[in-house]
Amino acid sequence: MTPGSTRSDVVDLSPQQQAIIPISAFAAAGDIERLGPALEAGLDAGLSVAEAREILVQVYAYAGFPRSLNALGELMKRVEARRQRGITDDPGREPSKPVPSGEALLAAGTANQTTLAGGPVAGPLFDFAPQANAYLRTHLFGDIFERDNLDWKTREVATVSMLSALTGVESQLQSHMGISMNIGLDADALGMLVTVLEQQVDPEAAQRADAALQRTLEARRTK
Repeated sequence: MTPGSTRSDVVDLSPQQQAIIPISAFAAAGDIERLGPALEAGLDAGLSVAEAREILVQVYAYAGFPRSLNALGELMKRVEARRQRGITDDPGREPSKPVPSGEALLAAGTANQTTLAGGPVAGPLFDFAPQANAYLRTHLFGDIFERDNLDWKTREVATVSMLSALTGVESQLQSHMGISMNIGLDADALGMLVTVLEQQVDPEAAQRADAALQRTLEARRTK
């Protein structure tokens, strides 16, 4: 545990959230050979089909549609093979409300982005390419984060795992470490994520995640 924390303060990752870590990392990295067994382990741990599907759809925002679609194809294949073996997986649930559209979607996505980031998101990059922030607000923080059949903490566990599996995205990884802490994932939970990456995915991915976590903690200490 981090200094000064007590068990009542600590937000542990559930078994399902821990199972999401390798699923997200392998899907983002395009490692279908290792993704298959990770999906099996996640379903065995109680992850619903809908939850696994949500995670793999979300991959498109960080690693592109080709890897998202390939991962979804692997999930579909695994679920069908399990059904043929007599395993009935929890189908899960769909979102409880329709995702808004048009201006309402932009408004909802902007509000979600502001909450997650801890304040309005702006800066020279988005002044230079305002459409990039519009896409983030409508597609990522709107279309995806408005789907409430996966909570935000779990989505951030998935996002940090995806970004940790990729190289050259250290800035975005650190940003999502901060977002994770903004919505209640503490240093202990994120440290657990690093450990799972180390043990089940790749030491280099774990090193990237740990470096981002340490930079985020240092930045918060010096505020």
